[in-house]
Order: sequence, then structure tokens, then C-alpha cells
Amino acid sequence: MAVTETFPELPLFDLRLEQSDLDAVAQTLRSGWLTMGPRTAAFEEAFAAQLGARHAVAVSSCTAALHLAYLAAGVGPGDEVIVPSFTFAATANAVLYCGATPVFAEIVSRERPDLDPEDVERRITPKTKAVCVVHYAGYPAAVDRLSELCDAHGLALIEDVAHAPSATLHGRKLGTWGLAGAFSFFSNKILSVGEGGLLCTDSDEVAALARSRRSHAMTSGTWDRHRGRTDTYDVVALGYNYRLDEPRSALLLSRLERLEQDIARRRELTLRYRGLLAQIPGLIVPYADSDVPESSCYVMPVLLEREGGQSEVARRMRERGIQTSIFYPAVHRFSAYRERFPDVTLPITELAAHTELTLPLFGHMTNEDQDRVAAALAEAVAAT
Repeated sequence: MAVTETFPELPLFDLRLEQSDLDAVAQTLRSGWLTMGPRTAAFEEAFAAQLGARHAVAVSSCTAALHLAYLAAGVGPGDEVIVPSFTFAATANAVLYCGATPVFAEIVSRERPDLDPEDVERRITPKTKAVCVVHYAGYPAAVDRLSELCDAHGLALIEDVAHAPSATLHGRKLGTWGLAGAFSFFSNKILSVGEGGLLCTDSDEVAALARSRRSHAMTSGTWDRHRGRTDTYDVVALGYNYRLDEPRSALLLSRLERLEQDIARRRELTLRYRGLLAQIPGLIVPYADSDVPESSCYVMPVLLEREGGQSEVARRMRERGIQTSIFYPAVHRFSAYRERFPDVTLPITELAAHTELTLPLFGHMTNEDQDRVAAALAEAVAAT
């Protein structure tokens, strides 16, 4: 018997590729060169130019980019890296990859669920090596204040920009405020190709380390040897298999041309959502209308004012054919982290994690789709 999958009528994310995207991938497949090569280099150049950064290093995931960024900051055994807990686990996991310790800090509030610079400063110790800030939902965190704080204490600032391609703060692209920025091209991201990531930096040394370590720290790559530049290589350090392949790079290069157009549409949808959701009692809609022009508007988060109804509201939405998600469960409350750090408590983060719901948002969403989501949410919240 054939297995048939059922999908929600209105999914959380929905990706539509254009013919030009399919043609770019097909041309790459026909080229016979599939591993990291000229298309990856072309995408790196284009993405760096779009950001206004000196270097862009394409890798296999945002997690890989974070790992390489921490290594470039000198993070190692005995060191601490201050991170939020209101994030995906990779932000903290990559610290552990380095043999270091993630130190979880609070968010500002449920209305602004970004890393709190004041709480970060309280957690700095002689062991602190770096701070990693997440631009949640595509909105700029206080990376200007965190940059000044890190400079004052001699710390590296790493930006987790998985949610925020082309978002800005004071006109400056996110990902360019610290030592390095880590981007994601995972299947549910704005610039999505299934898997993939990128490290951006203005530091020649950081870029060189990332380029080396992403491919086993070999002194030459397959593409170099294919072109006859060398017939051998050395391995100069402990490296990793963090390469991005050519079909994904071709798809990224094609989709990058429409990134600003997609984000502009997301901003329109977000402002309309905010107007609809503001009418629903018992709901917190984080950030403000004035924040939208600087955001990439990756997701549409809302938070229930009262704790205890998260799963029931999600269930009621699902019954109406509308998919929701939780962005995010608190990392420090996961089993693997409770075992390592049993005494961590972050009341604001924990309340946010227990009350947040992420609503459907994608570039070709219609006004009717949004009206449907808002009506279902209002009914679900009122009944909970």
C-alpha cells in the first residue's frame, strides 16, 4: 500500500521555486562538477557584496558557521561563551563542540525577546571569551550595545543571523557588527535551499581559518587540483567536512536575486498581521510596527499572556488546518542541558518558551490566509 502524507492546509512555511532556480540547478547537474567549486565562489562573492562584508565563506550549515566562528574567536576548553537560551540549540551546541561552556543569559522581555545586554554584563567572568547574540525572528537585537560591551571587556562578539538575512540596525546589515556572523539556508529559512550556511567577516584571519577548517584544513581543494594548480595537499590542523555543494550554491545564487523583494513582501504581511492580531485579547505581539522596516520578518511570533494554554491553542489551530510551531523551547531546559547545568533558571525566557506560538508566514501568503489565521487564533485563545 502506498504511503500518503497529509500536510496542513495552511503550512508554517511554503517555498516556491521559479523556473530560473530549477534551470540553475539543472545546469549545475549537467556540468558534472557537484562538490564545492566555481558556483560556491560566485555565491560567496555575491553574498559578501550584498552584506557589505569583506568575506563570505559558504559552509554546510549555520551550525558549522557558528562552530567555525567560535574557533576563530579562540574559544576552547575552559572558556565560557554567553548565549541566549531562547534560540535553537545549535547556538549553544557549537560552544560545546569547542570544549567550552555556554553560559545562558536572559532576554529583555516577552515584548522584546532579545539577549539582554545588562544581563550579559552581569555574567561576564575571567573565563568569558565571547558573546553570541541571536537576531530573533529577523529583528535586530541590541548588537550596537553588545559590540561596545564586548570591546570594553576584550571579548569577541558573534552574531547568529540565521533569522535575519539583509536585516539592519542603524542602516548597517546584521552579521557585520561582530567578529563574525553565521547565516542559515535551511529549508524553512528565507533564503532556503534545504541545508547550508555561511560565515561572514571583515577579518582576513577569520576568513582564512574558516576556509581552511571547512575542508579538513587541507592546503588545496578538489577544484584546485582539478584545474591543475597542484597535484597534492597537506593537512595543517584539525579540520571538518563543512563544505557546501555546487547545486545548492547555484540555487542560492539564483534565489539571492529575489531576496529583497521577498523581504519587502514579508514586511507588508507582518504589518498587516500586527494590525489583525492587536485586536485579540490575551495576546502579546512582540516588537513594534516601527521595528518592521529593519527586520527580515522571518517568522510571526505571538505570545499568550497567560501560561498554560500553549498546547491547547496549537491543537485548536491544527484542527482548523493551520500549522503553528514553538520558536523556541528554552535550550537550558532540554534534557542534555539540564544534566550539564541543572541550576540554570531564566524566568523570562522560560515564560516566553511556555507561551510562544509561531504563525504561518511566507512571501506568497494572501490576505485571506492571514484573515483565516487571525480568526482561528482569536477563537482558540478565547476558548482556552
